[in-house]
Amino acid sequence: MPKSARLFLAIGAIAMFLAVALGAFGAHALKNQLAPDMLAIYRTGVEYHFYHALGLLLIGLVAWRLPRCAMVQWAGGVMLAGVVLFSGSLYALALMGNRALGVVTPVGGLLLIAAWALLAWAVARGN
Repeated sequence: MPKSARLFLAIGAIAMFLAVALGAFGAHALKNQLAPDMLAIYRTGVEYHFYHALGLLLIGLVAWRLPRCAMVQWAGGVMLAGVVLFSGSLYALALMGNRALGVVTPVGGLLLIAAWALLAWAVARGN
């Protein structure tokens, strides 16, 4: 298996682990600790974290098939950065209540969108 495929499969699995752990933490430990609006923000972070952890696994599988395609690797890096910025900023906003952190969220969202576009381009090109 190519190194890039192993890397993104491992990162995707770790991201899934964290999404499950953070989701369970939110559902059990935070349920009575956060205001309903902050809990909704936290849940949005978990939801997008899950989707894009699956996306990282998909990128690992595509990297297995297209091991020399730099665009696939770019898609993986951009998606990982998007998860960290988008979901991470929502987690921090919900837990700390600092609304200034919300400025980072759209940047993360744009990175997630860009990652899917890069992946589509890489797969369409096929090399």
